[in-house]
Amino acid sequence: MKIQILGAGCPKCRKLAANAEEAARGLGVGFEIEKITDVAEILGFGVMRTPALAVDGRVVVSGKVPGADEIKKLIS
Repeated sequence: MKIQILGAGCPKCRKLAANAEEAARGLGVGFEIEKITDVAEILGFGVMRTPALAVDGRVVVSGKVPGADEIKKLIS
């Protein structure tokens, strides 16, 4: 599973990355985390509000930082 964090690297982006990693580890799935900070690339996902979370190239949440339990539901 490829987990992509879309954002400029702000504290909210780092928190989203930590929560996503916790969720993936909790599910026991293999994963890779990619941080995308390039604005043009982020816009290519159709994201207008960051931070955003994409799984295997599909945006599942944007503009907020869900907790690990909510992310588990989104990625499973």
